[in-house]
Amino acid sequence: MCLALVLTIVCGLALRRFGYAAHLSFQIVKYGGSILWGAMVYWLLATVFAGARRMTLTMALIVAVLVELFRLWHTPALDAFRLTTAGALLLGRVFSPWNMLAYATGIAMALALDWSLSSRKRLA
Repeated sequence: MCLALVLTIVCGLALRRFGYAAHLSFQIVKYGGSILWGAMVYWLLATVFAGARRMTLTMALIVAVLVELFRLWHTPALDAFRLTTAGALLLGRVFSPWNMLAYATGIAMALALDWSLSSRKRLA
């Protein structure tokens, strides 16, 4: 789980940093990063709740929706933090319901990969 978490974070940061330089479209960089962010939330929670996929899935979806809804709350300090790189990566800047769909997609993909990898371990 930890390796998947680290690899997802590296891929997400690389996509955000080099995506436009690699001539990837805005949609791929924006929503690809959001998909990877959702997967990262899943892997983080899967590390915490090892072996409890249903709880991990539920908690990941709740965290993703709450983080997106949190973007609707504005204070001067919070908005200043959102303008930093860390703030943009952790909290995002602008509310978008499409992000929730991208997060759910990333969570579902991570769950499927988690299930697939653990099924192979049991068969070996």
